[in-house]
Formats: sequence, C-alpha cells, structure tokens
Amino acid sequence: MSIAYLGRESLRQLKNMRAMIFTLAVPLVMLLAFGGTFGGRGQVDAVTHLPWIVVTTIQVSAYGGMMAALSQDFNIVTERSLGWNRQLRVTPLTGTGYLVSKLVAALALALLSIVVIVGVAIMLYHPDLSAASWLLACLAIWAGVVPFALLGILIGQFAKPEFAQPLFMAVFMGMAVLGGLWIPLQIFPAWVANVAQAVPSYWLNRVGQLGALQSGDALTPALVLTAWTLALGALIVWRYRRDAARG
Repeated sequence: MSIAYLGRESLRQLKNMRAMIFTLAVPLVMLLAFGGTFGGRGQVDAVTHLPWIVVTTIQVSAYGGMMAALSQDFNIVTERSLGWNRQLRVTPLTGTGYLVSKLVAALALALLSIVVIVGVAIMLYHPDLSAASWLLACLAIWAGVVPFALLGILIGQFAKPEFAQPLFMAVFMGMAVLGGLWIPLQIFPAWVANVAQAVPSYWLNRVGQLGALQSGDALTPALVLTAWTLALGALIVWRYRRDAARG
C-alpha cells in the first residue's frame, strides 16, 4: 500500500494545476526579466567564470525547485485539518510510507520546475554551456532541494491552517534572500554573507554552479546539505511519532 500511495500522491501533485502555476509562473517571470538583462553570450560572471545567463538560470532554477519543495507544507496542513492523516493511521499504510510519499511528491514537482526553467532558458537564450554541464547542474540542484522538501513537511506538521501561508512566505523569502537567489550577496555587508553560509539555500545555489562548472569543491556543500537533511528528517520523525501517540 505504501508504494501505491506513493505513486498516487506524486501523480496528484503533478495534476494540481494551482500548484503547478504557483511553482512555475513566478520563476519563469524572473527568468524572462533577468534573462533579458543578462542574456548576452559575452557577459561572464567574475566570481564563477560562468556566463551570466547560466548563473541567472541556476539561481532561478534553485528558486523554483526550492519553492516547489517547500509548497508541500500546504497539502499536509490541509490533510491535518481534515483529519486525513489520522484516517491513514488505521490503514496498512506505514508512517514511513506516508512521509516518504510526501518527500517523493515534493521532489517530483521540484524536478519538473527545474527542467522547465532550464529548458526555457536554453531555448530562449542559447547559453554557452555543454549538455553534460546542464545535466549535472540540474541533478545537483534537484539533490540539493531534499532538505527544503523536508522543511516543507516539517512546517506542515506544525503549522495551523491560518498560519501556513505566512510561515511559508517568511521561510521562503528568507531562504531566497540569504541564498543569493534574488540579489547577489556581494552587495550585502560581509556578515550577511557569513550568516548565509549556514542556510541550505546558499549551498543549493552553489551546488548548481559547481555542476555547471564540472569542477570545484563539492564536499562542503554536500556536508552542509546532508547535515540539514539529517536534522530535519529527525525532527519530522519525532513530530510524526508524537502526533501518532496522541491519536
């Protein structure tokens, strides 16, 4: 039953037109706005040595993937308010199966967002980057959104319906700014950049750049994102068991 529910949940997410529009429209508007500015093939970022349009596409892809992964919290909050999660506990579906289904659904939506954004950027701006580099960048960003999917699940487990959207926006906006997904961190004071290195969105952007470069130190981003994944996973399991004990 866990496998069947996993498939149904993932398919339900991909059929949710409101969620699809929400997670694709804003990133695509950002891509078109920034791509028009940085779409020139000759413009190169002095820090990463990547074409600016590639840097912009990676930022927007990370933004879209993060948004898609975090948006899972709305579904969980709704299910909790309706008592659906309590109903599932009396079925053969295990708690692990339920949580994994939410994670897989979030990752499926995030992957679609990343692929669409990168595909549109390639078609419109023809960035000077090999197919292998694009593939590695997409895979790196997709792997990097795992902690955000878990964070969305955790918010969904705690938030009440009336606070879900404000909490989502606060977390999402903060992560986007500190990750340098909207504004380059170079324009902020040095202490902001130092703080940013503690949040996963900073490293989500970085792993995308490393994938595009096919070189560089990937160990630090991997360790930070893994640490966030393990910590959030432990909190999710603890919260789920506590809710289950309450009945």
